[in-house]
Amino acid sequence: MKLKTLAIAATAVVALMAGSVDAKTRLRLANSLSEDHPTSAALKQFADEVEQKTDGEVSIRLYLNGVLGSEREVLEQLQNGAVDMTRVSAGNLENFDPIFKAFTLPYIFTSEDQFYRVMTGPVADEVYNATKDSGFIGLTFFDSGARSFYTRDTPINTPADLKGLKIRVMNSNSSIRMVEMMGGTPTPMPYGEIYTALQQGVIDGAENNVTALTIGRHGEVAKYYSQDEHLRVPDFLVISNAAMAKLTPEQQKIVKEAAVHATQAFRGIWDKAIADARTKAEAMGVTFIKPDQAPFREKVMPLLDEYRDDPDFGKILTQILATE
Repeated sequence: MKLKTLAIAATAVVALMAGSVDAKTRLRLANSLSEDHPTSAALKQFADEVEQKTDGEVSIRLYLNGVLGSEREVLEQLQNGAVDMTRVSAGNLENFDPIFKAFTLPYIFTSEDQFYRVMTGPVADEVYNATKDSGFIGLTFFDSGARSFYTRDTPINTPADLKGLKIRVMNSNSSIRMVEMMGGTPTPMPYGEIYTALQQGVIDGAENNVTALTIGRHGEVAKYYSQDEHLRVPDFLVISNAAMAKLTPEQQKIVKEAAVHATQAFRGIWDKAIADARTKAEAMGVTFIKPDQAPFREKVMPLLDEYRDDPDFGKILTQILATE
């Protein structure tokens, strides 16, 4: 009888332990970028801080290198509960709320410092909550770098130098119109096809931040990088409403604070990565050019003036442009 009682007690203990394990919240965070990308390092810090400060009650598993799919595919998974969090470009959030179109316009940010002032100000709160009805909200942002033109063999000092050149752009209306207004021929294509297209002369150039020259090896075939810095499209760390609902108020606070800390750490990591990429690109034979940005800005100003009156995101665009 005593043995039976002990067995029942032991079973109860095991059940309690299992219940305790099951009570822990396990979240899945997807990132399409590689494990050596600065964003992945920041996300790892975020996950570690959350687990540490919740005493292991909330754990976050990272899925890197796009193993769960493209950014758009992961956003769909976020909505159906297969994924809890993801890092995503503002450009891929346009389909969920038009407010994100503002971030794909040229020269809305005047510098890295102004970018951070905008993204840590009132604009951020409005943007983070814009997708709540779509099933997720923003936690923080990451700088994906200033995008500039780089070409095979034609240095770009003024917009006139783009005339007749086929430039790969993201498949977005604003990017296509931007290159057209500057005098080039926009050529949308997937990122993975750029190297071969440059090599074979299908395109004359592309536009991206400096790391494309090294991580993407584009510097092997594109030998001029013109720092006109026409775009600075932020990335966002988003979490599903369902995942937030699993957390206690205290755990939600920890997650939000850890996200902010990740962005603060990321800035230093990113600046170092950009400096290292430039050094490596120069060793690859890439020449860096620092043109006057004014003529480039002048060419696309009609685009910004047009969108200031847009009913969906004109207000937030005006806020961004007014931030010094």
